[in-house]
Amino acid sequence: MKTLTKELWMDIPKRRQIISIHNEVEQLVSQSGVQDGLCLVNAMHITASVFINDNESGLHADYDRWLEQLAPFDAGSDPATGGYLHNRTGEDNADAHHKRQIMGREVVVAITDGRLHLGPWEHIFYYEFDGRRRKRILVKIIGE
Repeated sequence: MKTLTKELWMDIPKRRQIISIHNEVEQLVSQSGVQDGLCLVNAMHITASVFINDNESGLHADYDRWLEQLAPFDAGSDPATGGYLHNRTGEDNADAHHKRQIMGREVVVAITDGRLHLGPWEHIFYYEFDGRRRKRILVKIIGE
């Protein structure tokens, strides 16, 4: 069995941003030599996500708006009226933890004939919810 383990480092200057990591993952699959297997792509931080969907800017803006409605950045400071208890730790990123929980931690993609086996519009993204510091993405490829 062949394996390849790599970490991609992200340094996003904005608080929130969607970044395509599709080409980097495809290159790692090619580099691995795996013809039939699996590729795990995992956000290694609790305020970031990896997801698969359409590479369309309107959809990305919709995600941002929808997530902000579900878990607004500034939910008020009083926990009794909707503020985040987590932010009492001195952080201001409780919303980022919630957004990550909704969007997910990782994706697993089949590898067939040495390529990612995806649907016609599927694309791999990193979604940063609390940027301004370096974070890692794990790419683990296994197979024959």
